[in-house]
Amino acid sequence: MTVIVPTLETERLILRSWRPDDYAPIADFYANDPNAAFVGGPQAPIDTWRRFAGIVGHWQLKGFGLFALQEKSSGSWIGWCGLWNPPEFPEIEMGYSLAAAYRGRGYVGEAAVRVRAYAFETVKLPTLVSYINPANAPSQRVAERLGAKRDGTAVIRGVTADVWRHPKPESVS
Repeated sequence: MTVIVPTLETERLILRSWRPDDYAPIADFYANDPNAAFVGGPQAPIDTWRRFAGIVGHWQLKGFGLFALQEKSSGSWIGWCGLWNPPEFPEIEMGYSLAAAYRGRGYVGEAAVRVRAYAFETVKLPTLVSYINPANAPSQRVAERLGAKRDGTAVIRGVTADVWRHPKPESVS
């Protein structure tokens, strides 16, 4: 099976498949950004390469995955947002993260609204969660702005995360 990754758009973003030139900025994120602690921890370049390959392969294995986020105005890779479901995850997660230079502009919320609609309308998910580290206040605020509600906890790779359950958009029954 070959899955073609769709391209989605918002007012300011293109949500697209990953390209080889996305490796350098994601490697920089995992090597230098303190927020890498909330998405698997800092990593050496070879480990980031494996993660990068896993992100690309997830689409082929599951039929959905994480989108690379591209800022329309600059053409720059700025982060990711999408659906993630490795074997140890109890439910399909909507995950998101941005490179430091692009935080505080509303990009994650904009991308997440589009991904949530894709999850419910196209993938036809019955439910959608985000697993958020209790110390990650910015991600909690994003989830709250999206209307997600805290719904217990889950242990992911030995770390207890809060489960934030996302509402279906009103257009989806």
